[in-house]
Parts: sequence; C-alpha cells; structure tokens
Amino acid sequence: MTGLSVVLWLRQLVFGLSLSCLFLLLGCITDGSTIGNTLTVATEPTFPPFEFQSASGELQGFDIDLMNAIAQSAGLKVKYQNMPFAGIIPALQAQTVDAAVAAMTITAERAKIISFSRPYFKSGLAIVTRTDNENITNFDNLKNKTIGVQIGTTGAQKAKSIPGSEIRTFNDSPLTLQALINGNVDAVLNDQVVILYGIKSGNLNRLKVVSSLLTEEFYGIPTPKASPNLQAINQGLETVLKNGIYAKIYQKWFGIQPPQLPEKSPIENQAPEKGVSQLFTSLSIIFKSLPSLLNGALVTLELTAISVLLGMIGGTLIGIVRLLPTPPLPWIARAYVDFFRGTPLLVQIFMIYFGLPALAQSFGFTFTLNRLAAAVIALSLNRAAYIAEVVRAGIQSIEPGQAEASQSLGLSSVQTMRYVIFPQALRRMLPPLGNEFISLLKDTSLVAIIGFEELFRKGQLIVAENYRSFEIYATVALVYLFLTLLCSQAFTRFERSLNPVKQKSK
Repeated sequence: MTGLSVVLWLRQLVFGLSLSCLFLLLGCITDGSTIGNTLTVATEPTFPPFEFQSASGELQGFDIDLMNAIAQSAGLKVKYQNMPFAGIIPALQAQTVDAAVAAMTITAERAKIISFSRPYFKSGLAIVTRTDNENITNFDNLKNKTIGVQIGTTGAQKAKSIPGSEIRTFNDSPLTLQALINGNVDAVLNDQVVILYGIKSGNLNRLKVVSSLLTEEFYGIPTPKASPNLQAINQGLETVLKNGIYAKIYQKWFGIQPPQLPEKSPIENQAPEKGVSQLFTSLSIIFKSLPSLLNGALVTLELTAISVLLGMIGGTLIGIVRLLPTPPLPWIARAYVDFFRGTPLLVQIFMIYFGLPALAQSFGFTFTLNRLAAAVIALSLNRAAYIAEVVRAGIQSIEPGQAEASQSLGLSSVQTMRYVIFPQALRRMLPPLGNEFISLLKDTSLVAIIGFEELFRKGQLIVAENYRSFEIYATVALVYLFLTLLCSQAFTRFERSLNPVKQKSK
C-alpha cells in the first residue's frame, strides 16, 4: 500500500467515524424528547399487575393498558422505556422521558420536583409476612423487626417510623418479596393490590397480607415540571374515566368495579423552583450527605479488604493447582476459573444471596445468608478466579532453570516454590494484583442489588429521599476516585519496596 493510499484510507476512516458520532449524538439528543406526537414513557416492568412483561417479552398490565387508552384518546403515541423505579424521577427531572407510568404515589415531596396528573388509582400499603409467621398481626408488631422495602417507595418512607426496625432496601418488588420468602427479612411493606394479585396467581403462595391498609394513597402519572404534555394526559385520562374504558380495564385486571376517584389530586403540583442559590443548595446537599457517604466508604473498604484477602488465598491455591502435572485437580481448577470469569458478577451475587436459599427450601430445609456473608462470598469467589490466572502467569514467567537448580541443591518442590519461585513471581504479580484490588473496590457497588449499604447504596438511599441525583452521584464518583488513587499509590510504594534495584538506588 502506497503512502497516498494510506492517507486516503485514513481520511475515509476519520470521516466514517465522525459521521457515526454525529448520528449517535443526534440519537442521544432526541432519545428522550417528544418526537411529533409520540411520548417517551418510563416504566418499571417488575410490578405486576400494573406493569410487567409477558412470556413473549411484551409489556402488559393495568398501567400499560391505561396509558395506551389515554394516548389513543389524546391522539398520541407511546414509546415505553424500561428503567428502575429509583431512576424514574431523576429521568423526569432531566427530561430524558416525557412521562412515566409506574404505580407512583402522589406525595408532597415528589410534587415539588415533578408534576402529576389527576389521580388514576386508589391504593394503600399493607404488611406482608410468610404464612407460617403468627407473631406479626399489625403495625405495632413490626417493632425491632427486619423490614424489607423497595427503594424510593412510600413503603420505604413508612418503614422509617417503626421503632427499632432494621430496614433493608431492594431495587424492585420481586427481589423484596424473594428476600421475605428466603427468610432474610421478617416482613415487607408493599402495595396491597400487588401482593393480593401475586397470591391469587399462585406466585406468592408462601406469603400472606396481615392487618388492614396502613395508608390511603393515590397514583398519578408523573411528568417533568411545566410539561406541555400534562394537559393532554389529563384530558385523555378524563375521557377514559367518563366513557367506561377505565372501568373495563380495571375489571380486566382486578375483577371488581373501580372505586370513585377524586377529580383533583389531594396534593397540588408546585411551581418549579426559581432562585439564585442553586449552587449553595447543591453544596449544602453535598455537605449534609458526606457523613453518610463516608460511612459507606468505610464499609466499601472493609468489604474490599476481606474479599481481597480471601480471594488472594483462594486464587493462589487455585493458580498453583492449575500448574500440577496430573489431572483431575487442574481440570477442576480450570472449570472454576472459566465459570467465575465467564459469568457476570451480578449474576453470581444473585445466585448466592437469592438462589441458594431458594434452592435449599425446595429440598425442604431452611438456609439463609446475611448480606455481608453473601457479598464477601460472591466477591471472593469471583476475584479468586482472576487472581488464580495472575498467580499462574507469574509463576510460569520464572525461568525453569531456577527450579532445576534449586532441586539440584536438594530443595524439595514445596521449598523451591516457597523460597525461590514465588518471591520472584510476587514482584511480577504486584501490578496486575493492584489492578484486581482497584477493580474489586469499584465492583463492590454491585452488592447494592441485595441491599448492602456500601458507598453506592448510601448514595442511592440519599437520592431516594431528596431526588438530587447529580450532586449525590457526582460526590459518590469523587469518593470512589479518591479511594482508587489512594490504593494505587499504596501498591506503587509496596512494589518499590520489593524491588531490589530501586532499594539500592536510594
């Protein structure tokens, strides 16, 4: 290929990449905005019977049918976007979506930062326990108990008023109820209609609803502040309420006639905040959140240190076993490494915390894991697979002649590995081991999925209360950055201390 051909090829490549970036940027800009008469509507499809996916993957549920009917009455089209419940309000604040339909209760705190439609559903919180639990019969019995809630919900707010309770938050309703079935929590606060639907369908036959409704709540369709689509949504909702379509949808999913709904929300939408002190407000929120975030950072460091220590022990043994000349131990070690490197860490956390207790119950005996144990086991097993490969590569990098020379001097294989091979290999393994430590430090954020309150989960809990996602998550990112830089410097100093050349140059 001539020089001219190379230049032309590079120009074409740069042009193609630039064009691709332009299309991607345009797609990002228009992704969350209203395109013509199409609304981008956020939903969380893990909350039957309001929104969930069918066996074929299609969205269905009371909310979905109602939103489709509202859009048809208002002359609009709907494009659904799946996201976690805790992320819906931040998405509305950022106006990346036009509305949401997610069985969201109208509250005074939420009405300050987003705008709700008129109420479309009447509900309330209820207490859920296992069928074999006879000790919890009312709200007062929840004192000093472990309560499971979904993060960012009214149930999570209600649980805070229970004296002496330990609150465990989960990302969605199915995980919260699975934790109850597994025995990780004593009770759950959730919307009554959701639990009754699950019990009726047979999916939650180990659970029961106790006592009466704790609250009376109304669901609304949330939109960004001053949204031009709110009026059309309200008009469409009023139409389906009057022409009988709402009653048909309600009858389809709940089998009864709908209750009377108020024409106006008991909590009025508030005007968007306008002020010159936004910077001071953001700084105030960050300073108030720092103690909780730093506490979470200490938990993150503790979890990382324990998991790395256990992972180092396990990984070193597995790496040495992989070098053994005779099977079957090397085959077993290879299978272990392939499994834990070939499957996502998030899936492994789910398998250990939710899967193992459920599997044990299917065989007729009770087995539960607390969150710390499950997190340490998952992180240690996962990291041991990666460390094993680092150890194996480090040992194999040492010249075979050194082992032969050691054996000729009368050293055994164990002595050769301990006194000759491994000390030299350790110096070569330190840089990749440092990378593994830093990677694990960041991967601890994944255990938030089981409600373990490390740094990232602390940030999620704060955002669920004040809805200031940018300030909190930016602070979380800076804390992670500080921790990783600190660990990087520590490993660099340790590496220099083991380097004989640099020691002599001092």
